[in-house]
Amino acid sequence: MQKFLVRIILALPSSWLVALSGGRPTVIEERRLDARLQFLGAMAKRQPSLATLTPQAAREAAAQGFKLLDGDADPHIDTGEFSIPGPDGRMLRIRSYKPRLPNRYVPVLIYFHMGGFVIGDLETCHVLCSTFAARAECLVLSVDYRLAPEDKYPAQCEDALAAFRWARVHAHDLGGNPAMIAVGGDSAGGGLAAMVAQELRRTGEKPPSLQLLIYPAVDWASEAPSMKTFGDAYPLTTEIMNYFRGHYFHTPEEALGSRASPARAEDLAGLPPALIYTAGFDPLVDQGRDYAEALKVAGVQVLYRCFDSLTHAFTAMSGTIPRAKAAIHEIAEDLRRAIG
Repeated sequence: MQKFLVRIILALPSSWLVALSGGRPTVIEERRLDARLQFLGAMAKRQPSLATLTPQAAREAAAQGFKLLDGDADPHIDTGEFSIPGPDGRMLRIRSYKPRLPNRYVPVLIYFHMGGFVIGDLETCHVLCSTFAARAECLVLSVDYRLAPEDKYPAQCEDALAAFRWARVHAHDLGGNPAMIAVGGDSAGGGLAAMVAQELRRTGEKPPSLQLLIYPAVDWASEAPSMKTFGDAYPLTTEIMNYFRGHYFHTPEEALGSRASPARAEDLAGLPPALIYTAGFDPLVDQGRDYAEALKVAGVQVLYRCFDSLTHAFTAMSGTIPRAKAAIHEIAEDLRRAIG
């Protein structure tokens, strides 16, 4: 019932939603915030910030919020769950999404969810991964990596690398094409995807065919202007980023290394082609744009898009924010063209 009511309210005319959230459209740096997101942001200010909650409470609050805003999984794909060997004898849970394309080995996308390494799980990107599988016609393997503060840096990096290496060996068994394996993620997960691409280059292993980075957290020590300009944005604030960083790292110095912050790598040459997307109203918008530019300067093929009217986490809002759903479909089409 609550989800139904949220959808009814957000279906109101934009002018009504703007009036209910302050009376004027939010415009920053010539970007105009989507009216539905402006309304959600105004309502969110009446609730405690995630940064005031325990990690467990933050996980529960975020999960409830995403459930209200997200859409429905694409019904034209097959899903499954299984566990694979991870670091130090641990097991990693994987959720697979496969399009129904008989007698065909499809490209593979290893995907890491958002959540600042503190919140999020396989449900966080469930709808998104099903959309990618259906629209980009690829096998998506979503990774349930460890979270902080129970497991701090570099546990998440180790899990991501283990998952990619496993997929490279076993893709064919799952109906995937081992010659076309991409890596992707949103926010913290986008940072993991960038790290995987850099680490495999460093070790001389076969790299991913493509990097898909959606509002990626690639510099945990960033002081870019957007960290202040959009520091009070919905749903990610600079305060929440600091909260995540405090739980993720043992010491502030760890954030300065290129494994934690791929944008700080001295040499970006020879990395796989990249699709990079940012949201206009997001503290991370500058670091995503700057990483795209740095890759281009290093000779890497890059497609970069900024969805000016959207906010961080739009990939989990396809059920209530039409522009977010359209952006997801654009990303999926870019992915299909890049790996199809």
